[in-house]
Amino acid sequence: MKRTFTARVWPENGWFIAQAIEIEVTSQGESEREALLNLREAIELHYEASDDCERVYRLDVDVDVEVDMGVNVSVEVGVA
Repeated sequence: MKRTFTARVWPENGWFIAQAIEIEVTSQGESEREALLNLREAIELHYEASDDCERVYRLDVDVDVEVDMGVNVSVEVGVA
């Protein structure tokens, strides 16, 4: 299963905040890139924590930044 998320990124108090809008997961970093990489990890953890059954998922996450229009975070989810 592959899922694409839209991320908003903005500066706040010396940090960059990245938020995946569709699932309300947020992270931060010292740069926009670091905030997006941290968001990727937060999305992975979100799906690991929300799994009620004892299943293992392999998550491949790609971050694709669109020119001045926002950020797309693609998550590839495969059952391991």
